Amino acid sequence: MKLFGSFTSPFVRHCRIALMQSGLDWEMVELDIHTSKDPGTPTLRVPYLQDGALQLNDSTSILKYVREKSGQQFIIDAKEFDRYCLANTLLDAAINLFLLQRSGVDIDANLYTQRQQQRIEQVLKELDAAPLPAPGQFGDADYRVAVGVAWGQFRKRFSIASHPKLQRLLEIAGEDSIFVATAPPVA
Repeated sequence: MKLFGSFTSPFVRHCRIALMQSGLDWEMVELDIHTSKDPGTPTLRVPYLQDGALQLNDSTSILKYVREKSGQQFIIDAKEFDRYCLANTLLDAAINLFLLQRSGVDIDANLYTQRQQQRIEQVLKELDAAPLPAPGQFGDADYRVAVGVAWGQFRKRFSIASHPKLQRLLEIAGEDSIFVATAPPVA
């Protein structure tokens, strides 16, 4: 089984966490989707996973597959899945702004990008209202929120200074050796 992606992607990070917890035989293949001539996936983004003839092209399908293949459950509660989806919305908006700004777009002078920034703030507020997991009791919704918030801090895309539960979530995640081991490399 091969996971293709970058060590800085929060979506790849979550998949790496699940794979490390799974006990399955797998390897990471580092891939820069922006410079690769053949990224190997129709989505033109990472992660994607190959397991024999099977290819999965989204982190959610990868997580579901890995959890089920290793005898674990992926998110079964609708409220938890909604929190997972909110974290995806946070990441999608923040990554879009990051890439647009990196491409030279003035993200403060555009209605679309202003709306994305507003979306980030609203989602952070909503995620901060959720109950905290106990240490060692992280589920996939907790991991998705934690990798999302950690990525936002790593890339300096948003602040969690006014979100004490999200700050605490990162502290709890910091007690998880696999979460720590999958942190993006410090440049």
